[in-house]
Amino acid sequence: MADRFDYSDAPELVRRFLNYKSGVQNRSKMTVYNYYHDLLTFSRFLLKTKRAEKYQTIANEEIHFSDADDDLLVHVTNDDIFEFMSFAASTLENQARSRARKLSCLRSFYKYLTVTIKVMENDPTKNIEAAKKETRLPKFLSLEESKTLLASVDGKYAERDFAIITLFLNCGLRVSELCGIDLNDISTDLSTLTVIGKGNKERRVYLNDACRDALRAYKKVRLKDVKEADKNALFISRNRNRISVQTVQWLIYKHLNEAGLGHLGMSVHKLRHTAATLMYNYGGTDVRVLKDILGHEELSTTQIYTHVSPQKLADAANSNPLAAGVKRVGLPKVTDASDDDET
Repeated sequence: MADRFDYSDAPELVRRFLNYKSGVQNRSKMTVYNYYHDLLTFSRFLLKTKRAEKYQTIANEEIHFSDADDDLLVHVTNDDIFEFMSFAASTLENQARSRARKLSCLRSFYKYLTVTIKVMENDPTKNIEAAKKETRLPKFLSLEESKTLLASVDGKYAERDFAIITLFLNCGLRVSELCGIDLNDISTDLSTLTVIGKGNKERRVYLNDACRDALRAYKKVRLKDVKEADKNALFISRNRNRISVQTVQWLIYKHLNEAGLGHLGMSVHKLRHTAATLMYNYGGTDVRVLKDILGHEELSTTQIYTHVSPQKLADAANSNPLAAGVKRVGLPKVTDASDDDET
């Protein structure tokens, strides 16, 4: 696929489904691409099992989406779905989270075929339960590690990079949201920022003093002579165009390593986790407010950040009124009458 978001090689029903997701349900490009990729994996599995005489010996990467057709996809049974999920677990070695995503994709696709456009009567994904996802706490930087990262920012584009990291750690932005910021998305008094989140949903982000100071410093040195198409972009790359997601990811890794934090396995998205955790643990931010700050649709998504920090657990233990301990003096000695008679 020459263009990552070109779906012309997919069967007609898949193309119609992807267009429905993007055009009607307003799903993001990346979400639609993930649907495409999961359906491609499923189609390859079907070709190898249902048309084994032709495809069994062909490597997966050599099987193209155009090899599949609508007939292959509509003649799918409950057993086919079960076998595919087993294949995802054993052959692809997908973890529970990845298998759950694949099943969610298939459910959405076959709901579209059976309910929306009614080209099938029976939904083959019915009564199939998703693998239970492992509950994982999000990785994040501690308060001290966050300060270390910010304090260590240096280099030719230090003001820009410092502003980027400051926005990540204070506002919890997604990397795509940060890259998409235009100059006119920031209010004239630098009090608010408008971003476009998942599903092209717009939300207002309130800026604190740290963000305002960082933005003021950056705007003074922002590169001039920006390419015409990107002249309104806030963050500019050294090539004088809008900074890309890949560039931001690279510079975050660079600064983490320079700060001595590269071993922690952090990423751009982990800085979003960090912002949420710091606001909850140190700012006492209500989880419903945090949901709006982060641009989550469901409160359950936000609640993963409400994990209790080790320090709070320690503080809770130390807050027990018995934490200081009680000096043991023993029980008062009781004199037995018989003992008195013997002395």
